[in-house]
Amino acid sequence: MSSWIERQLSSHQFQLAATAVVSGITVAGLIYGGQAIRRKVAVEELKASIPPLDEEHPGQQLTDFGAASPVPSAAKEEERVAALARRAQQGDYDLELINEQLTRTASFLTPPGYEKLRTSFIAVVGLGGVGSHCTAALARSGVSRIRLIDFDQVTLSSLNRHAVATLADVGTPKVHCVRKRLEAVVPWVQWECLNVVWREDQGERLLAGWNQGRESTPDYVIDAIDNIDSKVELLKYCHQHDIKVISSMGAGCKSDPARVFVGDISASIEDPLSRTTRRKLRMSGISEGIPVVYSTEKPGPGKAQLLPLPEEEFVKGKVNELSVLPDFRARILPVLGTMPAIFGYAVANFVILDIAGYPHEVGAGKTREKLYDSILSSLQGQEERLARSTGQDSQGLKIAVTKDDIGYLVEEVFRGKSVVSGLPTRLALTRWRAPKDGFRIDYGGSGQKCSKLQLEELVCMTKEEAAIHEKEVLMGGKPPEVVYDVEVIQLVERRREEESQLGRYR
Repeated sequence: MSSWIERQLSSHQFQLAATAVVSGITVAGLIYGGQAIRRKVAVEELKASIPPLDEEHPGQQLTDFGAASPVPSAAKEEERVAALARRAQQGDYDLELINEQLTRTASFLTPPGYEKLRTSFIAVVGLGGVGSHCTAALARSGVSRIRLIDFDQVTLSSLNRHAVATLADVGTPKVHCVRKRLEAVVPWVQWECLNVVWREDQGERLLAGWNQGRESTPDYVIDAIDNIDSKVELLKYCHQHDIKVISSMGAGCKSDPARVFVGDISASIEDPLSRTTRRKLRMSGISEGIPVVYSTEKPGPGKAQLLPLPEEEFVKGKVNELSVLPDFRARILPVLGTMPAIFGYAVANFVILDIAGYPHEVGAGKTREKLYDSILSSLQGQEERLARSTGQDSQGLKIAVTKDDIGYLVEEVFRGKSVVSGLPTRLALTRWRAPKDGFRIDYGGSGQKCSKLQLEELVCMTKEEAAIHEKEVLMGGKPPEVVYDVEVIQLVERRREEESQLGRYR
């Protein structure tokens, strides 16, 4: 055994391996020794650079976890952010830093589109869940001039859906909350904050050029209002003044993000806010041409619904007095915090692409002009037949019904379906009851033959159902209660009651 060891030790290979090992250990020692010396020198230099404790450099106690001194107070941090924003908005901010922060947006939209977005001016009306998320997306994407319009303040209950508000913002105006929080992200964006209610008679001032100038209106207006009357006034104003606008319909009581779409307002369905908005716009002669974000999610058993007011609130007096402002809703609308964000980002996405000229598709409007012409023609023919059935001359008879009236009744009042069968095809309008005093032609002062037909007398059926109805009810003298079951009678009464409530806006 000892002789074998002697032979190995004396072998050339062993001597080479031993030499390599010793050399490696020596080199490693030199390297680590040099690093230790450099670390020691660096530590000494660092210690020497620490100034002595004095009034200029006061000492602070470490936390229980050995952490460094606490972060600056929130007030000081906000002051620093505000000061930076003021300088940036005056042009004292490196353009290269802005372009670096927005580099992903710029590369997506291409330079021409990115430049259009950077120079755009957008007004956002309504800074709740939808509006705040939309504004945050626009500012982060590069829009450099944003006007915020909202009368309301941040509440504790709005924190479940607001994009940027914190507990510290509760009780402060939403417009200033959004501006303040986003200045910490995009200090160069310029803001105009109007803590007011949108009113149509103030439209010229609220949607004036930047800094209340008269040179141009906003490139886009975003409607994120949840009050129907204000929403309709804003959309009507923008439509009449050729200002681009997009509207968010109701995100309340919705839970399925896969059913959120962007399309023309005439095509929006399964949304009470959208339906009421469409109705009132039709009354003003606007039936399409306004893009909206809406949900096709259907209400159903077990799903959220508008919460009723407690009975004791009705006992106290007028329920409307519980609203923040006159005509604003007083009841609570359940909202899942994720849905307003989805609506807001869908709105922002549409506006960004449209301003930049990026290819995108929008659902087409429900244009059924030929159908309305056909229904109007059929209704005219029915009135002429009723006149002849009573021995009157129907030649030259006119009816005070327009194609817009037909569209309003079919789409908004009767939801595009027959009251008898619920079918949506081959539709017609017909009188519901025969005139009490018989069919009479009104010759008026000019001698023009006119039917006394009123819109509230009409119901929607299929053409086949309307023909049977004309034979049995209008010509045969039977009351509808004899011809139809109670469900049809009740449905007609509900639709007519809805129309009577909204008809005053026409």
